[in-house]
Amino acid sequence: MKITKMETFVVPPRWLFLKIETDEGISGWGEPIIEGKARTVQAAVEELSGYLIGRNPLDIEDHWQTMYRGGFYRGGPILMSAIAGIDQALWDIKGKFHQAPIYQLMGGACRNRMKVYSWIGGDRPSDVGEAALLAQAAGFKAVKMNATEELQYVDTHEKIDEVLARVAAVREAVGPHFGIGIDFHGRVHKPMAKILAKELESYRPLFIEEPVLPENNEALREIARASQIPIATGERMFSRWDFKHLLSDGYVDIIQPDVSHAGGITECKKIASMAEAYDVALAPHCPLGPIALAACLQVDATCHNAFIQEQSLGIHYNQGNDLLDYVADSSVFAYTDGYVAIPNGPGLGIEIDEAHVRKMAEVGHDWKNPLWRHADGSVAEW
Repeated sequence: MKITKMETFVVPPRWLFLKIETDEGISGWGEPIIEGKARTVQAAVEELSGYLIGRNPLDIEDHWQTMYRGGFYRGGPILMSAIAGIDQALWDIKGKFHQAPIYQLMGGACRNRMKVYSWIGGDRPSDVGEAALLAQAAGFKAVKMNATEELQYVDTHEKIDEVLARVAAVREAVGPHFGIGIDFHGRVHKPMAKILAKELESYRPLFIEEPVLPENNEALREIARASQIPIATGERMFSRWDFKHLLSDGYVDIIQPDVSHAGGITECKKIASMAEAYDVALAPHCPLGPIALAACLQVDATCHNAFIQEQSLGIHYNQGNDLLDYVADSSVFAYTDGYVAIPNGPGLGIEIDEAHVRKMAEVGHDWKNPLWRHADGSVAEW
Protein backbone atom coordinates (compact mmCIF):
# COMPACT_ATOMS: atom_id res chain seq x y z
CA MET A 1 0.00 0.00 0.00
CA LYS A 2 1.26 3.46 -0.92
CA ILE A 3 0.24 6.98 0.04
CA THR A 4 -0.98 8.72 -3.10
CA LYS A 5 -2.44 12.04 -1.96
CA MET A 6 -2.59 14.40 1.02
CA GLU A 7 -5.31 17.06 1.02
CA THR A 8 -6.06 19.72 3.65
CA PHE A 9 -9.30 21.57 4.39
CA VAL A 10 -9.57 24.83 6.35
CA VAL A 11 -13.04 24.58 7.88
CA PRO A 12 -14.99 26.71 10.36
CA PRO A 13 -15.10 27.47 13.17
CA ARG A 14 -11.27 27.34 13.45
CA TRP A 15 -10.06 23.92 12.35
CA LEU A 16 -7.83 22.29 9.74
CA PHE A 17 -8.60 18.75 8.54
CA LEU A 18 -6.29 16.44 6.58
CA LYS A 19 -7.22 13.51 4.34
CA ILE A 20 -4.54 10.99 3.33
CA GLU A 21 -5.42 8.66 0.42
CA THR A 22 -3.79 5.39 -0.63
CA ASP A 23 -3.62 3.29 -3.77
CA GLU A 24 -5.76 0.61 -2.10
CA GLY A 25 -8.72 2.94 -1.59
CA ILE A 26 -8.24 3.28 2.18
CA SER A 27 -8.12 6.86 3.42
CA GLY A 28 -7.45 8.38 6.83
CA TRP A 29 -8.31 11.67 8.51
CA GLY A 30 -6.30 13.87 10.84
CA GLU A 31 -6.61 17.29 12.46
CA PRO A 32 -3.30 19.21 12.25
CA ILE A 33 -4.01 22.64 13.70
CA ILE A 34 -2.70 25.42 15.89
CA GLU A 35 -5.61 27.67 16.71
CA GLY A 36 -5.02 30.97 14.91
CA LYS A 37 -2.30 29.55 12.63
CA ALA A 38 -4.29 27.21 10.37
CA ARG A 39 -2.58 28.21 7.13
CA THR A 40 0.87 28.09 8.67
CA VAL A 41 0.29 24.49 9.76
CA GLN A 42 -1.28 23.76 6.36
CA ALA A 43 2.00 24.85 4.72
CA ALA A 44 3.99 22.64 7.11
CA VAL A 45 1.83 19.63 6.23
CA GLU A 46 2.43 20.30 2.55
CA GLU A 47 6.19 20.45 3.13
CA LEU A 48 6.15 17.21 5.12
CA SER A 49 4.13 15.46 2.40
CA GLY A 50 7.35 15.08 0.40
CA TYR A 51 8.48 12.48 2.95
CA LEU A 52 5.27 10.50 2.66
CA ILE A 53 3.89 10.36 -0.88
CA GLY A 54 4.69 6.95 -2.35
CA ARG A 55 5.46 5.35 1.00
CA ASN A 56 3.65 2.65 2.96
CA PRO A 57 1.28 4.35 5.45
CA LEU A 58 1.52 1.44 7.89
CA ASP A 59 5.12 2.27 8.85
CA ILE A 60 3.94 4.88 11.34
CA GLU A 61 6.88 4.90 13.77
CA ASP A 62 9.39 5.29 10.96
CA HIS A 63 7.35 8.10 9.40
CA TRP A 64 7.13 9.87 12.77
CA GLN A 65 10.88 9.62 13.34
CA THR A 66 11.59 10.75 9.78
CA MET A 67 9.32 13.80 10.06
CA TYR A 68 10.75 14.71 13.46
CA ARG A 69 14.44 13.81 13.15
CA GLY A 70 14.70 14.38 9.40
CA GLY A 71 14.68 18.12 9.96
CA PHE A 72 17.68 19.78 11.63
CA TYR A 73 15.27 22.22 13.31
CA ARG A 74 12.50 20.38 15.12
CA GLY A 75 9.75 20.67 17.69
CA GLY A 76 7.54 23.65 18.44
CA PRO A 77 3.84 24.20 17.87
CA ILE A 78 3.78 24.37 14.06
CA LEU A 79 5.91 21.38 13.14
CA MET A 80 4.57 19.17 15.92
CA SER A 81 0.95 20.01 15.03
CA ALA A 82 1.63 19.15 11.40
CA ILE A 83 3.18 15.85 12.47
CA ALA A 84 0.24 15.27 14.84
CA GLY A 85 -2.43 15.49 12.16
CA ILE A 86 -0.45 13.32 9.77
CA ASP A 87 0.10 10.76 12.52
CA GLN A 88 -3.64 10.64 13.32
CA ALA A 89 -4.49 10.03 9.67
CA LEU A 90 -1.87 7.26 9.38
CA TRP A 91 -3.29 5.52 12.45
CA ASP A 92 -6.78 5.88 10.96
CA ILE A 93 -5.57 4.13 7.80
CA LYS A 94 -3.83 1.41 9.80
CA GLY A 95 -6.97 0.71 11.84
CA LYS A 96 -9.11 0.52 8.72
CA PHE A 97 -6.56 -1.76 7.05
CA HIS A 98 -6.71 -4.17 10.00
CA GLN A 99 -10.45 -3.60 10.58
CA ALA A 100 -9.81 -2.64 14.21
CA PRO A 101 -10.02 0.48 16.35
CA ILE A 102 -6.65 2.13 16.93
CA TYR A 103 -6.65 1.22 20.61
CA GLN A 104 -6.62 -2.49 19.71
CA LEU A 105 -3.41 -1.92 17.74
CA MET A 106 -1.83 -0.19 20.78
CA GLY A 107 -2.28 -3.06 23.21
CA GLY A 108 -6.03 -2.93 23.74
CA ALA A 109 -8.29 -0.84 25.93
CA CYS A 110 -8.09 -0.57 29.72
CA ARG A 111 -11.51 1.17 29.85
CA ASN A 112 -14.66 1.22 27.72
CA ARG A 113 -15.78 4.79 28.41
CA MET A 114 -14.20 8.11 29.30
CA LYS A 115 -15.36 10.88 31.62
CA VAL A 116 -15.79 14.23 29.84
CA TYR A 117 -16.37 17.79 30.97
CA SER A 118 -18.20 20.78 29.51
CA TRP A 119 -16.87 24.31 29.06
CA ILE A 120 -18.79 27.20 30.61
CA GLY A 121 -18.47 30.96 30.78
CA GLY A 122 -16.49 31.94 27.69
CA ASP A 123 -13.21 33.88 27.49
CA ARG A 124 -14.46 36.50 29.97
CA PRO A 125 -16.36 34.29 32.39
CA SER A 126 -19.92 35.32 33.18
CA ASP A 127 -23.20 33.65 34.20
CA VAL A 128 -21.13 30.62 35.23
CA GLY A 129 -23.47 29.46 37.99
CA GLU A 130 -26.42 29.12 35.65
CA ALA A 131 -24.25 27.54 32.93
CA ALA A 132 -22.85 24.99 35.38
CA LEU A 133 -26.35 24.08 36.47
CA LEU A 134 -27.35 23.48 32.83
CA ALA A 135 -24.29 21.28 32.29
CA GLN A 136 -25.15 19.29 35.39
CA ALA A 137 -28.74 18.88 34.16
CA ALA A 138 -27.34 17.58 30.84
CA GLY A 139 -25.56 14.80 32.73
CA PHE A 140 -22.02 16.16 33.01
CA LYS A 141 -20.13 15.44 36.22
CA ALA A 142 -17.62 18.27 35.71
CA VAL A 143 -17.18 21.64 34.01
CA LYS A 144 -14.23 23.88 33.23
CA MET A 145 -14.18 27.65 33.26
CA ASN A 146 -11.70 30.44 32.70
CA ALA A 147 -10.75 31.91 36.06
CA THR A 148 -9.92 35.49 35.20
CA GLU A 149 -9.96 38.26 32.71
CA GLU A 150 -6.59 39.89 32.11
CA LEU A 151 -4.33 40.31 35.15
CA GLN A 152 -1.22 42.38 35.59
CA TYR A 153 1.91 40.87 37.16
CA VAL A 154 0.68 42.33 40.43
CA ASP A 155 -2.97 43.27 40.41
CA THR A 156 -5.74 44.21 42.83
CA HIS A 157 -7.48 41.98 45.33
CA GLU A 158 -10.70 43.21 43.77
CA LYS A 159 -9.93 40.99 40.80
CA ILE A 160 -9.13 38.11 43.14
CA ASP A 161 -12.49 38.59 44.82
CA GLU A 162 -14.24 38.56 41.43
CA VAL A 163 -12.69 35.17 40.66
CA LEU A 164 -13.72 33.79 44.03
CA ALA A 165 -17.27 35.06 43.56
CA ARG A 166 -17.59 33.29 40.20
CA VAL A 167 -16.23 30.01 41.53
CA ALA A 168 -18.47 30.32 44.59
CA ALA A 169 -21.50 30.76 42.30
CA VAL A 170 -20.62 27.54 40.48
CA ARG A 171 -20.02 25.59 43.67
CA GLU A 172 -23.30 26.82 45.17
CA ALA A 173 -25.19 25.90 41.99
CA VAL A 174 -23.87 22.35 41.53
CA GLY A 175 -23.22 21.21 45.08
CA PRO A 176 -20.14 20.01 46.97
CA HIS A 177 -19.06 17.01 44.88
CA PHE A 178 -19.31 18.27 41.29
CA GLY A 179 -16.00 18.75 39.44
CA ILE A 180 -14.88 22.31 38.73
CA GLY A 181 -11.76 22.78 36.61
CA ILE A 182 -10.39 26.33 36.77
CA ASP A 183 -8.28 27.43 33.81
CA PHE A 184 -5.81 30.24 34.55
CA HIS A 185 -5.05 30.10 30.77
CA GLY A 186 -1.54 31.41 31.33
CA ARG A 187 -3.11 34.83 32.00
CA VAL A 188 -1.87 34.90 35.57
CA HIS A 189 1.69 35.73 36.54
CA LYS A 190 3.43 34.10 39.50
CA PRO A 191 2.69 36.77 42.17
CA MET A 192 -1.07 36.58 41.59
CA ALA A 193 -1.12 32.84 40.84
CA LYS A 194 0.16 32.09 44.35
CA ILE A 195 -2.63 34.16 45.87
CA LEU A 196 -5.34 32.67 43.68
CA ALA A 197 -4.22 29.08 44.25
CA LYS A 198 -4.37 29.56 48.00
CA GLU A 199 -7.69 31.44 48.03
CA LEU A 200 -9.43 28.90 45.77
CA GLU A 201 -8.68 25.92 48.00
CA SER A 202 -11.91 26.18 50.01
CA TYR A 203 -14.00 25.60 46.85
CA ARG A 204 -12.28 22.25 46.25
CA PRO A 205 -11.59 22.57 42.52
CA LEU A 206 -10.91 19.50 40.43
CA PHE A 207 -7.72 21.23 39.27
CA ILE A 208 -6.19 24.58 38.38
CA GLU A 209 -4.93 24.63 34.79
CA GLU A 210 -1.89 26.45 33.42
CA PRO A 211 -1.49 28.57 36.56
CA VAL A 212 1.53 30.14 34.87
CA LEU A 213 2.79 30.13 31.31
CA PRO A 214 4.70 26.96 30.40
CA GLU A 215 7.88 28.94 29.89
CA ASN A 216 7.64 29.76 33.61
CA ASN A 217 7.03 26.20 34.83
CA GLU A 218 9.71 26.62 37.49
CA ALA A 219 7.12 28.75 39.34
CA LEU A 220 4.95 25.65 39.84
CA ARG A 221 7.14 24.81 42.82
CA GLU A 222 5.95 27.89 44.72
CA ILE A 223 2.34 27.43 43.64
CA ALA A 224 2.38 23.81 44.79
CA ARG A 225 3.67 24.97 48.17
CA ALA A 226 0.89 27.57 48.41
CA SER A 227 -2.01 25.21 47.71
CA GLN A 228 -3.09 21.57 47.73
CA ILE A 229 -5.23 21.93 44.60
CA PRO A 230 -4.04 19.56 41.83
CA ILE A 231 -2.00 21.44 39.21
CA ALA A 232 -2.63 20.75 35.52
CA THR A 233 -0.61 21.98 32.55
CA GLY A 234 0.76 20.88 29.19
CA GLU A 235 -1.43 22.12 26.33
CA ARG A 236 1.45 24.32 25.10
CA MET A 237 4.08 21.63 25.38
CA PHE A 238 4.76 19.66 22.24
CA SER A 239 6.90 16.57 22.81
CA ARG A 240 8.11 14.13 25.44
CA TRP A 241 11.27 16.24 25.71
CA ASP A 242 9.15 19.26 26.70
CA PHE A 243 7.45 17.19 29.40
CA LYS A 244 10.65 15.56 30.69
CA HIS A 245 11.69 18.27 33.16
CA LEU A 246 8.11 19.06 34.15
CA LEU A 247 7.64 15.47 35.30
CA SER A 248 11.02 15.05 36.94
CA ASP A 249 10.61 18.32 38.88
CA GLY A 250 7.53 16.82 40.50
CA TYR A 251 5.20 19.84 40.79
CA VAL A 252 2.52 18.82 38.28
CA ASP A 253 -0.38 16.49 39.08
CA ILE A 254 -2.16 16.34 35.71
CA ILE A 255 -0.63 16.65 32.25
CA GLN A 256 -2.67 17.92 29.31
CA PRO A 257 -0.90 17.20 26.02
CA ASP A 258 -2.97 17.96 22.94
CA VAL A 259 -3.16 15.09 20.45
CA SER A 260 -3.36 17.64 17.62
CA HIS A 261 -0.36 19.64 18.87
CA ALA A 262 2.01 17.22 20.62
CA GLY A 263 3.00 14.88 17.81
CA GLY A 264 -0.26 12.97 17.50
CA ILE A 265 -1.31 9.58 18.82
CA THR A 266 2.21 8.12 18.65
CA GLU A 267 3.81 10.83 20.78
CA CYS A 268 0.96 11.42 23.23
CA LYS A 269 0.86 7.73 24.12
CA LYS A 270 4.56 7.97 24.99
CA ILE A 271 4.05 11.16 27.01
CA ALA A 272 1.19 9.52 28.92
CA SER A 273 3.36 6.51 29.75
CA MET A 274 6.12 8.79 31.02
CA ALA A 275 3.59 10.52 33.27
CA GLU A 276 2.28 7.22 34.62
CA ALA A 277 5.79 6.43 35.84
CA TYR A 278 5.65 9.62 37.93
CA ASP A 279 2.11 8.88 39.25
CA VAL A 280 0.77 11.83 37.26
CA ALA A 281 -2.71 11.82 35.73
CA LEU A 282 -3.62 12.45 32.08
CA ALA A 283 -6.39 14.79 30.87
CA PRO A 284 -5.76 15.53 27.17
CA HIS A 285 -6.40 19.05 25.93
CA CYS A 286 -9.02 19.14 23.15
CA PRO A 287 -11.10 22.26 22.46
CA LEU A 288 -11.03 21.19 18.80
CA GLY A 289 -12.97 19.15 16.25
CA PRO A 290 -14.25 15.58 15.97
CA ILE A 291 -11.07 14.07 14.54
CA ALA A 292 -8.98 15.41 17.41
CA LEU A 293 -11.52 14.17 19.96
CA ALA A 294 -11.65 10.70 18.40
CA ALA A 295 -7.84 10.57 18.47
CA CYS A 296 -7.82 11.59 22.14
CA LEU A 297 -10.31 8.87 23.03
CA GLN A 298 -8.23 6.22 21.28
CA VAL A 299 -5.24 7.27 23.42
CA ASP A 300 -7.39 7.54 26.57
CA ALA A 301 -8.60 3.98 26.04
CA THR A 302 -5.05 2.64 26.41
CA CYS A 303 -3.76 4.85 29.25
CA HIS A 304 -4.44 3.80 32.84
CA ASN A 305 -3.70 7.33 34.10
CA ALA A 306 -6.27 9.05 31.84
CA PHE A 307 -9.10 10.32 34.05
CA ILE A 308 -11.05 13.00 32.17
CA GLN A 309 -11.29 14.30 28.61
CA GLU A 310 -11.86 17.84 27.36
CA GLN A 311 -14.32 18.16 24.47
CA SER A 312 -15.65 21.15 22.54
CA LEU A 313 -19.39 20.55 22.13
CA GLY A 314 -21.03 23.91 22.81
CA ILE A 315 -17.75 25.70 23.55
CA HIS A 316 -17.81 29.45 22.97
CA TYR A 317 -15.50 29.19 19.94
CA ASN A 318 -17.88 26.96 17.98
CA GLN A 319 -20.27 29.66 16.78
CA GLY A 320 -22.23 28.44 13.74
CA ASN A 321 -20.31 25.17 13.37
CA ASP A 322 -19.86 22.56 16.07
CA LEU A 323 -18.26 19.25 16.85
CA LEU A 324 -21.01 17.02 15.45
CA ASP A 325 -21.55 18.86 12.17
CA TYR A 326 -18.68 17.06 10.43
CA VAL A 327 -19.43 13.45 11.39
CA ALA A 328 -21.84 11.18 9.52
CA ASP A 329 -23.12 9.58 12.75
CA SER A 330 -23.28 11.98 15.68
CA SER A 331 -24.23 9.20 18.08
CA VAL A 332 -20.57 8.14 18.20
CA PHE A 333 -20.06 11.03 20.64
CA ALA A 334 -23.22 10.50 22.70
CA TYR A 335 -22.59 11.65 26.27
CA THR A 336 -24.29 9.60 28.97
CA ASP A 337 -24.00 10.35 32.70
CA GLY A 338 -20.92 12.46 32.05
CA TYR A 339 -19.13 9.79 30.01
CA VAL A 340 -18.61 8.98 26.34
CA ALA A 341 -18.02 5.48 25.00
CA ILE A 342 -14.67 4.81 23.36
CA PRO A 343 -15.37 4.67 19.59
CA ASN A 344 -14.88 1.05 18.52
CA GLY A 345 -15.19 1.27 14.75
CA PRO A 346 -12.13 0.76 12.53
CA GLY A 347 -9.37 3.35 12.84
CA LEU A 348 -10.44 6.47 14.69
CA GLY A 349 -13.93 4.97 14.98
CA ILE A 350 -15.71 7.88 13.30
CA GLU A 351 -16.90 8.54 9.76
CA ILE A 352 -16.23 12.05 8.49
CA ASP A 353 -18.93 13.65 6.32
CA GLU A 354 -16.59 14.47 3.47
CA ALA A 355 -19.22 16.28 1.41
CA HIS A 356 -19.85 18.65 4.30
CA VAL A 357 -16.11 19.12 4.86
CA ARG A 358 -15.65 20.12 1.22
CA LYS A 359 -18.63 22.45 1.36
CA MET A 360 -17.40 24.21 4.48
CA ALA A 361 -13.83 24.39 3.15
CA GLU A 362 -15.22 26.75 0.52
CA VAL A 363 -16.26 28.99 3.41
CA GLY A 364 -13.01 28.52 5.34
CA HIS A 365 -12.02 30.74 8.25
CA ASP A 366 -9.38 33.17 9.41
CA TRP A 367 -9.81 32.68 13.15
CA LYS A 368 -7.42 34.57 15.39
CA ASN A 369 -7.39 34.67 19.16
CA PRO A 370 -8.33 38.00 20.73
CA LEU A 371 -5.64 40.56 21.49
CA TRP A 372 -6.14 42.01 24.95
CA ARG A 373 -4.49 45.05 26.51
CA HIS A 374 -4.22 46.26 30.07
CA ALA A 375 -5.58 49.64 31.16
CA ASP A 376 -2.10 51.12 30.63
CA GLY A 377 -2.05 49.99 26.99
CA SER A 378 0.42 47.12 27.38
CA VAL A 379 -0.34 43.73 25.84
CA ALA A 380 -2.11 41.30 28.15
CA GLU A 381 -2.04 37.51 28.05
CA TRP A 382 -5.20 36.07 26.49
